[in-house]
Amino acid sequence: MPASQGPSQGPSQGLSQGPSYRPSRDSSQTPSQGPSHAHSPDASHDSSKDTAPDTRERSGGSARSAGSVAPGSYFERIDEMRFKPTPHAGGAWNADEQHFSPLGGLVAHVLEEHAAASGQGLVVSRISYDILGRLGLDECEIEVETVRPGRTISLVEAVVRIGGRPVVRARAWLLAEWDTGAVAGGSDARLTPPGELDSWRMSELWPGGYIASVDVRPVGAPTPGRTTAWISTPLDLIAGVPVGPLASYLALVDTANGIAVRQPPTEWMFPNVDLTVHLHRRPTGSWTGLDTTVTWGPAGQGLTSTVLHDVHGPVGRAEQLLTVRPLSGSGG
Repeated sequence: MPASQGPSQGPSQGLSQGPSYRPSRDSSQTPSQGPSHAHSPDASHDSSKDTAPDTRERSGGSARSAGSVAPGSYFERIDEMRFKPTPHAGGAWNADEQHFSPLGGLVAHVLEEHAAASGQGLVVSRISYDILGRLGLDECEIEVETVRPGRTISLVEAVVRIGGRPVVRARAWLLAEWDTGAVAGGSDARLTPPGELDSWRMSELWPGGYIASVDVRPVGAPTPGRTTAWISTPLDLIAGVPVGPLASYLALVDTANGIAVRQPPTEWMFPNVDLTVHLHRRPTGSWTGLDTTVTWGPAGQGLTSTVLHDVHGPVGRAEQLLTVRPLSGSGG
């Protein structure tokens, strides 16, 4: 069912006082195979240094003990530029669509592979994604080109196609690294480490394979429009393919739009049509920290604004533009 007609599985009701918050220490459950908070803007859119280091391996976004076997992945690689999503990538607005979060990580991985091939040693410092249409839970192909080559600054672009149709266009600025440690500063304080927090079953709020796969640990109870939480996953991003820490980190960032909902998703739809991430430091470790604020305006637009963290502190910021509207027949 198109997102404009509401979720095919009803997200939980009763959110006027904030998301249902039921902490649990049990974060070892196997993710469901069911298809979550995916992005079909609508049918017409067609759509710490003082913290103990994290010793868990992160291959393709995994958060698991080193040497253990991954329970699954979000994508399987068909060939160099074609990938097939698994049910773990399924979305919440529509079970037949992908959640954008894993796809965003996949695009970042492909862009990093392209950048590495240039031999310039540049790193992704900003990445922006425009979601052009419906993200079907189908095979996707990614095309990459260098828009602006350079030895210290470069701009690259990726286009994701599903069924031959462009559905995502991403651009990334790659910058050279320099030693600026002597003048570094200005970022926010660190978050409470995830190891000290309880898990929140976000699948009680949103259906779908992606949300069922993640471990969400709020820093305090989520409230409408305001939540700070850690996100991790035991799944690989791409089955059998080593993935760098940046792509693994970015594969969880788009979750921000689902952790601090202002109104019940059974009554209102508010998918994001883009995601832009600026980084002042490369993230490390297997946890993505989201300090998120959601603002809705009076005429159908909204913003999800997030300070991004890893366990060592802030790494950058993310912004998502929302299309906000009542669901048909909801009375909202």
